[in-house]
Amino acid sequence: MPPPAVLPADLAASHALLQTLLHVSLTGVILFRPVYAAGEDSELVDWAYAQLNPAAQRMLGLPAYPTQTFLSLYPHAVATGIFAFYRDTFLSGQPGQYQANYSFDGLDNYFLLSAQRSGELLLVSFSDTSEQPRTAVEEALRQSQAREQAARAEVERQRSELTRVFELAPVAIAVYEGPEHRIELANPISCQLLNRSADELLGKPLFEALPELAGHGFEQVLASVYTTGQPVLVQERAGTHARAGRLDTLYWNLAFVPMRAADGRITGALSVGIEVTEQVLARQRMQTLNQELETRVAERTETALALQADVLAAVQRQVAEREAFYQVFEQTPAAICIQRGPEHRYAYANQAYRDFFPGRLLLGQPVAEALPETVDSGVVALLDRVYQTGEPYEGTELPLLIAQPQGPPRQMYFTFTYQPYREHGAIVGISTFAYNAAEQVLARREREAQQQLVNLVFEQAPLPVFVATGPTFVLEVINAQAARLFHKTREQLLGLPYADAFPEFMQQGFGELLRDVWQSGQARTFTDVPVYFRNRPPQELGYFTFVYQPLLDAQGQVHEIVCVGIEVTDQVRARQQVQDLNEELAAINEELTATNEELYESNTQLTRTNVDLDTFIYAASHDLKAPITNIEGLLLALEHELPAAARTGDVLLMLTLMQDATERFRRTINHLTDLSRLQKEYNSAADVVALAPVVEAVRLDLSPLLAHTQGQLTVTIPEGLTVTFAEKNLRSVVYNLLSNAFKYYHPDREPAVQLRSFLTDQYVVLEVQDNGLGLDLTQGQEQLFAMFQRLHTHVEGTGVGLYMVKRIVENAGGHIEVSSQLGLGSTFQVYFRR
Repeated sequence: MPPPAVLPADLAASHALLQTLLHVSLTGVILFRPVYAAGEDSELVDWAYAQLNPAAQRMLGLPAYPTQTFLSLYPHAVATGIFAFYRDTFLSGQPGQYQANYSFDGLDNYFLLSAQRSGELLLVSFSDTSEQPRTAVEEALRQSQAREQAARAEVERQRSELTRVFELAPVAIAVYEGPEHRIELANPISCQLLNRSADELLGKPLFEALPELAGHGFEQVLASVYTTGQPVLVQERAGTHARAGRLDTLYWNLAFVPMRAADGRITGALSVGIEVTEQVLARQRMQTLNQELETRVAERTETALALQADVLAAVQRQVAEREAFYQVFEQTPAAICIQRGPEHRYAYANQAYRDFFPGRLLLGQPVAEALPETVDSGVVALLDRVYQTGEPYEGTELPLLIAQPQGPPRQMYFTFTYQPYREHGAIVGISTFAYNAAEQVLARREREAQQQLVNLVFEQAPLPVFVATGPTFVLEVINAQAARLFHKTREQLLGLPYADAFPEFMQQGFGELLRDVWQSGQARTFTDVPVYFRNRPPQELGYFTFVYQPLLDAQGQVHEIVCVGIEVTDQVRARQQVQDLNEELAAINEELTATNEELYESNTQLTRTNVDLDTFIYAASHDLKAPITNIEGLLLALEHELPAAARTGDVLLMLTLMQDATERFRRTINHLTDLSRLQKEYNSAADVVALAPVVEAVRLDLSPLLAHTQGQLTVTIPEGLTVTFAEKNLRSVVYNLLSNAFKYYHPDREPAVQLRSFLTDQYVVLEVQDNGLGLDLTQGQEQLFAMFQRLHTHVEGTGVGLYMVKRIVENAGGHIEVSSQLGLGSTFQVYFRR
C-alpha cells in the first residue's frame, strides 16, 4: 500500500526523525496509531500501523503500511504483556524497554523493544537479540514462551481443522453473537438451505438477514438460551424461507446451545440444524392418505411412515472452541468420525458413532481391523476410492450386519457422506457423517408389502370393484372382475367417463345414484337391484347389491367414489323359489299335523305297552321266585327223605338234573329282574368316575376266578383318566367283559387278558383283549348281543350279560364293537362319550 499523499497532523512532528530511521537504521521501527473503543470510556483497545521501516518489514514479514491491526496479527500479545507495555508507555508518556519473544517461520526470535510516545503516535524500535547470551532466567522465559507459542499454534491448528470439518458437515451450523443474534458463522449447508450467500448473512442480525423467520418462535427460543443458559431442542419447527422468488415453508430439527466467554458470560448461541421438510411432508402426506384409506373398503390396509426425527443434544461451550465443537459432535444423533491415512485409522468418533459399534476399540485402529464386517460390505473399498480420488461419496441405506457383544448381529442401514479431509491441499483423511436409516427402510418395506397386499387383494377380489373420480366419474381404477362383468378389458375401460363405459347403467338410473353420493358425501347401499346387461338376454336379469363409498380429501370434499358390486342373482332366485316352496310346505304342514296326531296316539299306546311289559317282567320275576324257592326246598326234602341206597343211578341223575334246571330258572328270573331295573335306570345320572379304581375293584371281585383259571390280567390305564358315566353301570360293564374273558378261556393255554384305555377326539375307549376260544362272527354281531343268545354253551350262562352291556353303553350315547378269530381270542372295545 503506498504512503498517503498528505501526512496526518499527528505524523508531522515526527516526520523528519522517522524518515531518517526508516532508511538508514538497521533497527526495526514501527509507528502505531492508538485505536479506541466506541462509547464514553474511550478505552485504548488496539493499535493501527502507521508505517514500518524496511528493517521492520524484513524482520516481521509485513508491508510498509499494514491494513490489519496489531492484535489481529498478534492476538497473543495480550497474554505475553506486550500490548500492556505499549499501552502503559503511551498513556504515561515515559519511554520504556521490554524483552519479547516472537515466532516467525517456525523459529523463535527474541527482540528488545523500545517504545516512546511521539505526539499522538507510539514510536517502537526493536532489534533481534536472538544471538545474544542470555541468563538462566531469560532462557527459562524463552522456553516457557516457546511452549506457549507451540500450544497456541496447536490450538489454532485444531481450530482450523474443526472449521474445515464444519465446512464439510452435512448439517446446518451457525453461530450467533450478542442479544441481536448477529450471525458470526454460517457453514455452506446453512447458506445453501437458507438460499443466502455468506456475505448476505455474516455480521448481520438474524432477523434482519432472514426476516421471514420472525414470528415463528425462534425469538423466544434464543431468548430462553440467553436467559437460562440451558440448551434448547426444537423438533420439526416450521419456518418460512425465500427460495427462487417465493416463500417456502421448511421444517427443521434444531439444537440451540449457549456460548460462553472465559469468564462464564453468555455471549451468543450455537445452532445445529437438520432440515426434515421432506420427512415431515412425507409423513403429513401419509397421514392424509391414512385418513382417506380408513374410509375405503376392507381391501385397503393402513400404512404408516415412521421417519427418524432425532435432534442434536445439548452441548456447552468450553473455554476453547475446539472443545465446544467436539461437545456438539458428541451429543448429536448423527454418527461422525474422522479417519486419517490410507489405512483409515480413527482419529475421532463421536458418541453416536461409538454406539453403533458397542464394545469396539476404535481410536487409533484401522477401520478394517476395528470393523471387519465393513470389508465384505464394500465400505473399505468406498473409503479407498474417496481417499485416492478426492471425490466425495454419498451412500443411501447401505446394509451392514454388525456383530453385537451379546445376542445376534444387528442389521443396520446407513445413509452417509464421505468427504475427503485435506491439509495444505493434500488429502490426509476422510470425515464421515452418517445415521442409521433402519427404521425408514423397514417402514418403507412394510409399506410396500402392505401396498402389494392391497393391490393383490384388489386384483383378486371375487367382487367387481372400480373407483370413479371427478364430476363425470372417470374410471380411475377397475379390477379384472369388474371388467369381465362387461366383457371388456381394463385397458378399454380405464379413463372413460362412467356414461361412456356403462351406457346401459345410465339408462337404468345408476348415474343419478352416483351424482347423489357425489353431492351428499354420504355412502349408499342398494340391495337386490335388478340390472340389465347388454351381454345378457333381457329375460335373464341379474340382481346386484351395490355399495357406493365416497372418499373425501383434506377439505372434506368428495374427490373419488369407490363402487363395489355383489351379484346376488342366485340368492334372489333361490329366495323366490323358497317363497314358492313355503307355500307348498304350508299345505304339506297341514297334512303332517294330522299325521303327527296319529303318531302321538301310537306313541302313547307304545308307552303304555312298555309300562305293561315292565310291570309284567317285574311281577313274573317276583311271583316266580316263591315257587322256585319252594321247588328247591321240596327237592332238598326229597333228597333228605330218600334212603342212601335209593340216591344212586337214575334217581341221583334225575335229582341232579332237577336241581340244575331249578338253578337255571332262578338265574333267568334274576336276569329278568336286572333287565327290568336296566329299563328303569335308562336316565341314571352320570358322574365323573375315575376308571382305574373301578377296574381294580372288579379285579378283586374276580380274584377267585383268576385263581381258578390261573389267568393273568394286565391293566394299562393313563393316570387320572376319567369317564362321565353312572358308576354302578360302569362297574357292571367292566365286570361282564372281564368275567367273560376268563370264563371262555382256551383249554390249551393259560388265559392272558389285557385291559387298555385310551382317548380319541370324541370318546374314551375301554378295550378288553383275551386269548380265549374266540367267536364265529360270520353271521354278524347281532346274535352275540341278542338276549338269551349264547355262542358257547359249555360254560354256565344265560346269554343276558352282553345284551345288558350293549344296552347300558348305548343308553349313555356310546357304542360297543367286537373283533374275534375262532380259536385265537376276542377283543371288545367300549366307546364312552367324552
